[in-house]
Amino acid sequence: MKAYKGHIIFTKERSRFEIIENGYVLVEKGKVEGVYSELPKEAAQAEVIDYGDRLIIPAMNDMHVHAPQYRNQGIAMDLELLPWLDNYTFPEESKYSDIGYAKRMYSRFVRDLWRQGTMRTVAFATVHYESTKLLMELFKQSKMGAMVGKVDMNRNSPDSLTETVEDAIKYNEALIQEYNKEDSLVRPIITPRFVPSCTPELLKACGELARKYNLPVQSHLSENRGEIAWVKELEPDSANYGDAYNRYGLFGQTKTIMAHCVWTAGEELELMRRNSVMVAHCPTSNFNLSSGMAPIRTFIDNDISVGLGSDISGGHELSIFKMMVYAIQTSKMHYSADKSKPFLSLSEAFWIATKSAGSFFGKVGSFEKGYDFDALVIDDHELNHDNYPLINRLERFIYIGDDRHILDRYCNGEKVEEPVVY
Repeated sequence: MKAYKGHIIFTKERSRFEIIENGYVLVEKGKVEGVYSELPKEAAQAEVIDYGDRLIIPAMNDMHVHAPQYRNQGIAMDLELLPWLDNYTFPEESKYSDIGYAKRMYSRFVRDLWRQGTMRTVAFATVHYESTKLLMELFKQSKMGAMVGKVDMNRNSPDSLTETVEDAIKYNEALIQEYNKEDSLVRPIITPRFVPSCTPELLKACGELARKYNLPVQSHLSENRGEIAWVKELEPDSANYGDAYNRYGLFGQTKTIMAHCVWTAGEELELMRRNSVMVAHCPTSNFNLSSGMAPIRTFIDNDISVGLGSDISGGHELSIFKMMVYAIQTSKMHYSADKSKPFLSLSEAFWIATKSAGSFFGKVGSFEKGYDFDALVIDDHELNHDNYPLINRLERFIYIGDDRHILDRYCNGEKVEEPVVY
């Protein structure tokens, strides 16, 4: 048993922070036993790791990121979605048939997630089996948690990224047999890229795989108006974009997360709520690709779970702390047009990034009893000019801090050291 001592800040509920000054997080076998102002008698023999005046907070969760787009981070930010895909994204993803190239880029990607304090990730890979397996191995070696998807696509794509339905099933099942272990931190997730790149036969096969192995699903939804119109042409029998996934068993039949949902409303919103589909809100990507502003308050008010995603490389910033900032700012723009929808508070943004997002992985993202001990230790002394209250110290770190202020990182109770770069 271990006790981590410091200023403890987390969110049981979205409306407020739990703050324990000079408190203890008691951890046994990777799980939180409790949070205390003073150690209980039964923990008198616990090893105490004393972080002094530092902050101890839950680690970050990136709910939507394209690992093979890492090299393109900060490039082609002056294009809209579909030209950006054709001219930059697809050519870059095609390079991942080269396992040597994949190892160089994926190892840097995993290391940078670590730098930013992201201990759990929901990631797209590419169609390539070998390099997808490599990414899963790199996450395993890092001791960080991840759901990794071999991307499936067989239409409206370059030849280098197009596969048959048979190959999609074969290679997904090979990954499932190797990595779909109940106690593993790194597991597969079914990943049809999006409706325009998948025929009905492939979407159906993906839905069947998800149900057969009870696997989660990730994809994109209602990101861009042009994309939505395209889906309507391709799936004329569907009531909306979400229904196109729903008809193939890819919309909440198993645990599901959909990125963006910028234009989700009406029947699609209700279907998402009814099927318990989570939203991965990616504010920087939505701005960079001129997609729009996702209605995050509407999702929360309709009991739709939300997490934050960096969406590298549509997004330019890998830090989920910065995604909190952009999510708050996006909600303020909605508020400026409609005062009936309050903008996000700091505690709500923090809860979305930690406990709400973490629920996709299980009991992750809080310091409540039974939760995995995923934590960051923040050394903000250079930002603490005048003995700010603890909540102000956290806010300043979120807004103006960076990875240099993250002293230590923990995932599932284990301290995570800097991953190797090849």
